[in-house]
Formats: sequence, C-alpha cells, structure tokens
Amino acid sequence: MTESVKRVTDDGSSATTRVACCQLAPVLGESAANRAATLAAIESAVEAGARIVMLPELPVSGYVFADPVEALALAEPVDGPTVTAWAEAAARHDIVVVGGLCEAAPDGTLRNSSVLLDRSGLRAVYRKAHLWDAEKLFFTPGDAAPPVVDTPHGRIGMMICYDLEFPEWVRKSALAGAELLCAPVNWPVEPVPEAERPAWGAHIRVQAGAMANRLPIAVADRAGRERGVDWIGGSVVVNADGWPLVMAEAGTDATQILIADIDLADSRDKQISERNDVHADRRPWLY
Repeated sequence: MTESVKRVTDDGSSATTRVACCQLAPVLGESAANRAATLAAIESAVEAGARIVMLPELPVSGYVFADPVEALALAEPVDGPTVTAWAEAAARHDIVVVGGLCEAAPDGTLRNSSVLLDRSGLRAVYRKAHLWDAEKLFFTPGDAAPPVVDTPHGRIGMMICYDLEFPEWVRKSALAGAELLCAPVNWPVEPVPEAERPAWGAHIRVQAGAMANRLPIAVADRAGRERGVDWIGGSVVVNADGWPLVMAEAGTDATQILIADIDLADSRDKQISERNDVHADRRPWLY
C-alpha cells in the first residue's frame, strides 16, 4: 500500500490549527510493525505541518480478536511501549497525539481506550463507553464522561467509534467546551444502498453531530482487511457547520494521511441565525 497525503488548507488569513488524520492498515498481532507505522505516520503528519495528529482505533494491536486470551496478549498498559513512543513524538514536535489503545487497565480489565498526549506527556485516557458487537466479548465499557482537554493547540474532546452514534455523548463534549472532537474509529464495510459510497452512513452521523453542536469532528479510520473483515477507510474531517473539509479516498486499501486546517474559534460561536443558538435554544426540562 502506498501512503498518500490528501489536504485542504486555507490561505493563511485566519487563525487555524492544522489537523492530520492518519488512516492506517494494521496487521493483527504485528504490534512492533504496527507501532512503527504509527510513528512514521506521525512524522509524515508533522512534515505536513500538523499540530494535532490522530491515529485510528486499536492501530497497534489490531481489532478482530479470536478470543479474550488473544486480546489480552496484545494489550498494553498506558505506560507501555506504544504510549511511551507517542509521548516522545508529541514532546519532540510540540504536537497533540490522539490514538487508540488495547489497554490492559490498572484494575485488571481490558479496555478499548484512546489516549491524548501533548508536549507535557499523557493528558487523558478515555475508555470507550459504547461497545460495538463482539467488543462486548473482550472489553469492559468505560463509565466516565468523554474528557475535554485544554492543550497548547486547542480544547480537544475525545471518544471512540460507536460512541459517535449517541447524540447525548457528542453533546456532552460540546457542552464541556470542546473546540474539536477527535474520534479514532474502525468502521467495517456494511451494506449500503446502490450507488452510495461505503462511508455514507458513518459520515452522515458525524456530520449530524457536528452540525447539531457547531463542533468540528475529526475521524481517523483504518483501512485494509483483517480476518475476513473489510474496513471502509472512511477518515474524514468536518467543520463546525457539519460539512466535510477533507475525506479519504474510497477503497478499503486506502492508507493515507488527511490534512485539514480548522478555525477552532468557530466552534465557540453556537449561533446559527440572528435569533438562534444551538445550545442556548435547548429546553432540556422538556426532554
């Protein structure tokens, strides 16, 4: 597979932050090689000027585990080699790194997690609250709200894949003041209507969440095939109005890096007309 860089950038007239979504094709069980691929992608993103670099869900372990024993064998603690290497890259380049981890948690459980690191080190660990399908056979769901972290490059919210399909979860991040929501995902190919692109349904849910909250969302998906499962390679960055800024090329074998410039200040303005504000107009006592 050939790595390509796809970008949409501005003319420098506004205060934007450059975001990179690194779409990779990990091989299950090849942790060392997969880790090296994430580090190479981070370097490529930095060369392209990115200040926030995203990696997919479970990019080092792989995803389609045969059983809990295999999943546990591929898990790492947050002070293991993967997060340590990402932390070193974040410090070296003064960037934010967000990426998925098959976590051997301190309480002895196995978690589908995401970590956020900046130049100061590990800032947050989020454990996926909404587990998809066979994930329930391996992982313990998280029971904490998605974190929103003040970083040198913006106020960043975190969640993972299926979490995005729960409007209440996305809204929690927006209400907590997130300027950008970062979501590592693994989106499998599923049936879609004839002539529609494989990522159609997933992208619509992301766009709807962004539009409902005036909150940019960046999604780093995976690509390739693993144990008979094809992945859509649907990485995307949408702006605060819910419109895609940049999308991965169609195809399950599309390993690439998406680059987008986002004005994070846009997300602080929730007004959509002279008399409407998507947060101020809420009437939660009726819901």
